[in-house]
Amino acid sequence: MFEEFLDNKNSWINQGDSSPGVVFSSRLRLARNLSDFFFPSCLGPEAVEKLIDRFKDPSSYLGGNGNFAFIRMADLNVIDKEFLLERHLISRNFFSMNKGGLVFSQDERVSVMVSEEDHLRIQVVEAGFNLEKGWQKLNKVDDQISQSFDYAFLPELGYLTSCPTNTGTALRASCMLHLPGLILTQKIEKVFNFLNKISFTIRGLFGEGSQALGNFFQISNQISLGLKEEEVIDNLTRVVTQVIQHELDARQALQAKHKISLEDIVWRALGIARNSRLINCKEALAHLSALFLGIDLGIIKDIEKETVNNLFIVIQSAHLQKLEGKPLNRNERDYFRAEMLREKLN
Repeated sequence: MFEEFLDNKNSWINQGDSSPGVVFSSRLRLARNLSDFFFPSCLGPEAVEKLIDRFKDPSSYLGGNGNFAFIRMADLNVIDKEFLLERHLISRNFFSMNKGGLVFSQDERVSVMVSEEDHLRIQVVEAGFNLEKGWQKLNKVDDQISQSFDYAFLPELGYLTSCPTNTGTALRASCMLHLPGLILTQKIEKVFNFLNKISFTIRGLFGEGSQALGNFFQISNQISLGLKEEEVIDNLTRVVTQVIQHELDARQALQAKHKISLEDIVWRALGIARNSRLINCKEALAHLSALFLGIDLGIIKDIEKETVNNLFIVIQSAHLQKLEGKPLNRNERDYFRAEMLREKLN
């Protein structure tokens, strides 16, 4: 299942822009609950099934759009669920569940997790720094769904959610940033301390509870109560713009003061990626991060950014197993990962 995603040229994953690769993707998510169901934590198995059944036909509530599909999470094996996690279509929390359903668009930009922490987690992902574009699409999808279902809403509080921090607009906006410059100049902690003070959250590659692999960090708003959606997006846009500038300043400082050391990091990463025979995911992501930086700074000129952009996704565990068409043990995954890096980068 999902093998067709591997060649999906319309996916946000394959739509990276040509600007300096600081913002990898923009994600916006709305939490919504139906007025005639208890919150998911209070629902029994039969009620969960009734909730899921309401959303099994996307064409009935998404304007007859035939570009959406529905799957039950209980029908998927572990590799399938891990594959969806790697493509950022589901959360780590949803991955660990064996219930609920997923609605997703063919271009993978829109997904709806049914019966996660809330009844609905409606998500839009766009490549690059495209919060406004993502919000316009998310708002349209939310409007379509609300025409068919009554949301739990109070005028004085806004949309009611399982977690009080989401109450209000229930909008969580985030950007995935690639910040190797701040890591190498050891200024990342200073930036993160500032973000925490102004109520922004910093997470790893796969969101809450995940590691910051490949120098990727997810920055998102903490508060939605009392703010309009446009304010949430404007606030994040301003903050991310500042972080981008700090990252670009750090890169400039590295080029000015540590040019040889920087080039050594980049070329060593390329040498390992082009010649390794076994490589684990964490190490591969670290080397790809260095290559991505090298391409942005003009150190490497014979590799397309889109190639590295795509490799960040397809070298991960479930993707390798999908490409090989069978389950792989750790050593086999390390072997095929190295083979893929050699093939794409030589």
